[in-house]
Amino acid sequence: MHVPDGFINAPTSAVTGVVAAGAIAVSLRGARRELDERTAPLAGLVAAFIFAVQMLNFPVAAGTSGHLLGGALAAILVGPCTGVLCVSVVLLMQGILFADGGLTALGVNITDMAIVTTVVAYALFRGLVKVLPRTRRSVTVASFVAALVSVPAAALAFTLLYWIGGTTDVAIGKVATAMIGVHVLIGIGEAVITALTVGAVVAVRPDLVYGARGLRQRLRLRVNGELVDANGAAPSPAPAPAAARSHRAVWLTGLVASLVLAGFVSFYASADPDGLEKVASDKGIDKKAEEHASADSPLADYGVKDVADARISGGLAGVIGVGVTVVAGSAVFWAVRRRRGDDASPARTETTV
Repeated sequence: MHVPDGFINAPTSAVTGVVAAGAIAVSLRGARRELDERTAPLAGLVAAFIFAVQMLNFPVAAGTSGHLLGGALAAILVGPCTGVLCVSVVLLMQGILFADGGLTALGVNITDMAIVTTVVAYALFRGLVKVLPRTRRSVTVASFVAALVSVPAAALAFTLLYWIGGTTDVAIGKVATAMIGVHVLIGIGEAVITALTVGAVVAVRPDLVYGARGLRQRLRLRVNGELVDANGAAPSPAPAPAAARSHRAVWLTGLVASLVLAGFVSFYASADPDGLEKVASDKGIDKKAEEHASADSPLADYGVKDVADARISGGLAGVIGVGVTVVAGSAVFWAVRRRRGDDASPARTETTV
């Protein structure tokens, strides 16, 4: 879904850049409310994990692959505003260092991949958890559905942007049919990855999942060998089975997983073009595609320049990408968290008589 330079004209790209900048400003403010001592240390890790998993293209149809977008995953784990920032950090690192996603199209990509996916996914997720039983399994199910819908929603958003500012004359109906069709399939992969990740974290540390906050488990009593709801009993907090585990252990586990995925598993990812690349090639959208401004970057195309071995080159690039993303993301979220602390500090007051 990374839109390169030349797909969308300059005026539309400029407008989406303004939209993206405004959304990031709002998200920075909203993230102050979302980030606390539990989620702040993990937000940078979520960005790095999304970067790593985005390197794992999976086949979805003949000659077509897909990869995680990450908006749903980030929103559910650390909150919608923080989620927008997580995906934006990933897109910025990819565009500058790896020549993935055009720089003039950065506003388009943030609007499409960070804002649309996060807003759609989290709105649907919240609606589902309100009507489903208040259990951990419901959080996982809601995550699956929200992630599934977020991907074709992003494909539809791109189609609308292309209809407004596309640089080639292609029937919009054909673009919509192709984009939404293939991204429904990609959405299934997105949903599986999101549900597995959210489910794994909820299983060991539900207190760290933003979307699971307020989850309660009704008090149950054993009567004649069977568990029954205690009528009239006040809900009690769901037990945290790994409350003794430190945030550091979770953080290190996630970082190691990200490094392994990006540094080793990514070598076995599908080499087929992703959904947008395939549709662009088939429908002629890429006729006016421009060379990336960072095409000569030492890490362009997720390989280290002058390293001949493809396995080593790609692995090193993935490890570097995870490291840079976790550092950049952690710096952003640490600053946001610190700003929240400053805002919450007692203000000096004067008493007049």
